[in-house]
Amino acid sequence: MAKILLVEDNEMNRDMLSRRLMRRGFEVIVAVDGELGVITAESELPDLIVMDMSLPVLDGWEATKRLKQIPATCNIPIIGCSAHAMVGDRERGIEAGCDDYDTKPIEFARLLGKIERLLEKYARN
Repeated sequence: MAKILLVEDNEMNRDMLSRRLMRRGFEVIVAVDGELGVITAESELPDLIVMDMSLPVLDGWEATKRLKQIPATCNIPIIGCSAHAMVGDRERGIEAGCDDYDTKPIEFARLLGKIERLLEKYARN
């Protein structure tokens, strides 16, 4: 069972997504801001991170950059998520270190496909 770290400050989004992922057989751990996301990733070493980009304390852009600089977490795939679907956000996410990017509201089937592809890709590496 893959362990997913969900870094999301919105309680409703966090609860809905974590429940749906658990129903699919994933172990889900959560963090409510970017700083806790970095700390939790270092201590839990999840198989994948779903990172909201608009977070308090430390935003998802900076949290992702930090995670990609830490030897223990640099190879954990990260899917950045944002309600701000502005032109260039996906590219900005990839530049920050995200392995993929998705927009909110979350379309679960699409996100699940991205999660499964990245877990398979990184399991082979």
